[in-house]
Amino acid sequence: MKIRTISRTTGATATLLVSAVALAGCGGGGDSVTEAAEGSLASTVDLSGVSISVGSKEYPEQKILGELLVQSLQAAGATVTDKTGLAGTNVARAALESGEINTYYEYTGTAWLTIFKQTKPIADPEKLFDAVAAEDQKNGISWFARAPFNNTYGMGASPDAAKSTGVKTMSDYAELTRTNPEDATLCASAEFKTRDDGLPGLEKHYGFTQPKGTVYPVEQTVIYQAVKQDKCNFIYLVSTDSRLSKEGIVVLDDDESFFPVYNPAVNMTSEVYDAHKKQYDELFGPISELLTQETILELNGKVELDGLPADKVVKEFLEKHKII
Repeated sequence: MKIRTISRTTGATATLLVSAVALAGCGGGGDSVTEAAEGSLASTVDLSGVSISVGSKEYPEQKILGELLVQSLQAAGATVTDKTGLAGTNVARAALESGEINTYYEYTGTAWLTIFKQTKPIADPEKLFDAVAAEDQKNGISWFARAPFNNTYGMGASPDAAKSTGVKTMSDYAELTRTNPEDATLCASAEFKTRDDGLPGLEKHYGFTQPKGTVYPVEQTVIYQAVKQDKCNFIYLVSTDSRLSKEGIVVLDDDESFFPVYNPAVNMTSEVYDAHKKQYDELFGPISELLTQETILELNGKVELDGLPADKVVKEFLEKHKII
């Protein structure tokens, strides 16, 4: 998503031996090639002689995903041109279609709703992945290595509100708007209040009407300050926002599956993918499996909250899990 403007399982690498490796910085030329540490996953995947250009969008989560591609490919012997940090979905997609880049992580919901202009979301993550993969095969783009984390819209309760109201699900929230409307105060952006996949769609899907005068307009950048100031009990959120755990926000279960699914998966031009399909599957399948909701929140937090560079965070992650 995102920041699409928005916009779960663990993996197969536990038996590999741990080791350290010196990674090159994320420059644009791809001249430095990282050698895989003995016993790492990358040491079992031979991409020597392969030249590949990697992209990402510009916000922290996408930079993390881009670094995962760059560093693992380098460790497997590929010569990588780093073009991460592109300005949003349209630019990244155009770069892939033109061949300026050969691969990046895209979200299934973004492809279905934004790139392919489909109007009806597919709630089942696997069916959505299959649908976008089939659609994009016509365009010479292959989808593989879907990760379980979901970067979508959602709603959450402040710690105090979660305790006092007992609201845990969106159905609970709908009931609260009817039984105790004065407690159903909501901080939300202007966009969320008007989008079909925002509040209007939620009301229709869950059968409630947001009580009059209970929506406090606030943008996402300052929404947690509004909660601390007791402006609202509930907030609109993006599900991989690293501030959620820091602020103790309780994410409401979307128990009737309203919000679209945004799982990231590797997109690669089919010509490039087909040339070394087995190696790419062996390398990126286990990496993507590691990317659970808890994991991406942790990685995002290290970059967004702790101020660490994405390449350093990714290097430590890949070494920890014996990928490189």
